[in-house]
Amino acid sequence: MTDSDAAAARQASSQEKAPPQDREFTEQVIVVGGGLVGATLALLLGEAGIAVRVLESRGRPLDGEAVGKGPPAARVSALTPVSERLLSNLGVWPAIAGRRATPYTGMQVWDGEGSGEIRFHADEVGVATLGHIVENAVVLAALEARLQALPSVRIDYGVRLKALQSPASGRRLILDDGRRLQAPLVIAADGARSQLRELAEIAVRERDTGQAALVTTVRCERPHGGVARQVFRGDGPLAFLPLTVDGDAHYCSIVWSTASDEAARLAALPDEALAGELGEAFEQRLGGVTVTGATARFPLTQRHAAHYVEPGLALIGDAAHNIHPLAGQGVNLGLMDAAVLAEELLAARDRGAGLGDVRILSRYARRRRGDNSLMLALMDGFRLLFGARTPALRLLRNVGLSGADRLVPVKRLMMRQAIGERGRLPARCR
Repeated sequence: MTDSDAAAARQASSQEKAPPQDREFTEQVIVVGGGLVGATLALLLGEAGIAVRVLESRGRPLDGEAVGKGPPAARVSALTPVSERLLSNLGVWPAIAGRRATPYTGMQVWDGEGSGEIRFHADEVGVATLGHIVENAVVLAALEARLQALPSVRIDYGVRLKALQSPASGRRLILDDGRRLQAPLVIAADGARSQLRELAEIAVRERDTGQAALVTTVRCERPHGGVARQVFRGDGPLAFLPLTVDGDAHYCSIVWSTASDEAARLAALPDEALAGELGEAFEQRLGGVTVTGATARFPLTQRHAAHYVEPGLALIGDAAHNIHPLAGQGVNLGLMDAAVLAEELLAARDRGAGLGDVRILSRYARRRRGDNSLMLALMDGFRLLFGARTPALRLLRNVGLSGADRLVPVKRLMMRQAIGERGRLPARCR
């Protein structure tokens, strides 16, 4: 063997051993936004062999060894059993449950200005749990770990969009570092204020609720007992979501939706004063509370994109729809978007159809828009009903809650909706 032959052999061997991210990468799909929904879609497509590039504005991946340890993070999600099935089928649920995930088997909802109350239990619909309360970072760290092991997925951290172009061959993204990326299909998974959606000039129907959500973590005098609790007050709903930290079942994640100026006042209080107001607003159902985590607030604006798809472009998650958090359905709706879109794309690929074909993307839109629209309308209706001050509406909601609690078929229907058993589920969620 000549020296040149030996050099060529060494180079070929080096290329074979090089990690996937060091090789030339030609993406078929670009996902803008590497949060829970974008990462889930990338995993669904990437494990099926579709080349996916994820663009994420965060500077680095989460530290998988650090998340789920110490004090709980303020941002949590109430994952339904349907969402858990999806994450289990993707192989990430064991890592999530191994970190920190609190199951809840009961729900309790009452009117803070009346006597109406309804209780749910998992046994009533024959399921083990009604869901799990999980810190968003725990879910995302598990997804990122799986994505980093896939040769078909590349994640670029610390990048932002600068422009969107639409040549005949697909969508082209111009990044802030000067790079130009092009793929047959680009997905907007970059949140409620989606930059990609704005660059595509897709209109959004927007409703300012006049409210903001205050989030924090507390430790309660009495254990939560695996029950998610929510009281509807005149200024908005207050939820105590169960958390178990190192075996201690006295913790709860707080989501208090209230008027924007009131949320600002509450956020500015010292921890002891805030704890006092939380305990009083929650009617001391779990005894006294102690604030144990940082407090944050964010405005509550309901948004719904005028359309979800265009040739070579699709919106998923909060980029397509932004919902009030009172039922904890936001992340679950986004995960269902990801599962349905992936199912339609993989079926199209198997038929030899183009991934950016608007006829294929429209199937996703038809399957998801109705369910998302219904949930947006229901949450807005609940918000308005429980915010009403008129005696007649107060009586209606109290009678409605207590009446539904006694009607077993109605309760079962409500619970099926709450755990995500709605409509035609994608195969990965069954």
